[in-house]
Amino acid sequence: MNSMRTFLERSRPLQIAVITALIFAAGFAMGNHSGVSTAQSNISAETEKLFEPMWEVYNLIESQYVDPNDAPFDPEKLVDGAIGGMVDSLGDQFSGYMSPDIYPLLNDDLSGAIEGIGVVIRSLEDGGIEVVNVMGGTPAANAGLRIGDIFNQVDDVDVTSATQLELAAKVRGPAGSDVKLTMMRGEELVDFIITRARIEIPNIESKVLEEGNVAYIKLNQFSSEARQQIDQAIEDLDVNARSGLIFDLRGNPGGLLNSAIDVASAFIKTGPILIEDFGGGNEQTFNATGDYSGIKVPIVVLVDESSASASELVAGALQDRDQATIMGEITLGKGTVQTWRDLGNGGGVRLTIARWMTPNHNWIHGAGITPDVIIEWTPESFDDPTDPQLSAALDFLQSTAQGSQTEAEETQQ
Repeated sequence: MNSMRTFLERSRPLQIAVITALIFAAGFAMGNHSGVSTAQSNISAETEKLFEPMWEVYNLIESQYVDPNDAPFDPEKLVDGAIGGMVDSLGDQFSGYMSPDIYPLLNDDLSGAIEGIGVVIRSLEDGGIEVVNVMGGTPAANAGLRIGDIFNQVDDVDVTSATQLELAAKVRGPAGSDVKLTMMRGEELVDFIITRARIEIPNIESKVLEEGNVAYIKLNQFSSEARQQIDQAIEDLDVNARSGLIFDLRGNPGGLLNSAIDVASAFIKTGPILIEDFGGGNEQTFNATGDYSGIKVPIVVLVDESSASASELVAGALQDRDQATIMGEITLGKGTVQTWRDLGNGGGVRLTIARWMTPNHNWIHGAGITPDVIIEWTPESFDDPTDPQLSAALDFLQSTAQGSQTEAEETQQ
């Protein structure tokens, strides 16, 4: 049976991207929709007429084409090309066809454990795919890949015009196997031989920051377990006994759409979380689920230019509903929804089916979420010990707590 999954992906005017870990991790936000029909019936006569030239070309190739190298006729290759060309003709960078040899490699992005090298990427508007994060302790980090490196070749094959999906298929591979990368670093080409590994992706990190007695929760992607993990962290940290909560969504490329709604509902008691626009005036509003966590302390949400998709959904909802102070950098800006559909040939298609907007009807596509407090920071490496954004969040919560205490004392007097 064909299955469908719906994703949120993202873009930005000068840094258009689908952030994808070359482990390869999630670059989408996925939910449940029935926007793509599973039936092929009821094709109109007009549509049949439109497809006649395609069949004419197929029959002509099948009956008369002679390959210069005497290669056998491969009908599957023709079909792959036709499907890919049809989707590519939409001119939408977030819609794409994945052939049977590529799709299985990309179909487990939210599993939490993937075989690859351990970097997060984005494609640039003027071409090329850039590393935006190198995960600590991974083969990429151990080999010396850096933030800002741009892929030039994979196994001596030029990838300067490759899509993220094509690059993912080339870089991923079985743990223990080697991949040769040629990266553009500034004006210099640098070669790497990297042994792939199975990379476990910790989805949540939580602790109490001794400075200021502040609870800290970092979510790396919106998996199906994200809300459960956040609830457990809130309980373990005894959040309401702290001076505040820092919810860190920096570098979070997205995940499940339903998970994002569930997570936002932990901080928003009632009312809208997001609005989906399917075109033609057809909208659907998703409200808080009613499963409110009861957090009473001030909340700071940290975001950066790699926070995207479901991360933007949550940050935008909390900002519009005045439930948190957003700090950091302008987010990536991905405001469309895609569905992933398994195809009968073992491949898959990703297709844009809707726009999503914040509760105040703001469409953040290409613009991103602008933080209430902007703190710019570009880490020099994956283990850069400085963190001015986190420091600013701590200062803010400490000042907020002191202000609340002073106000309470004045009220008592």
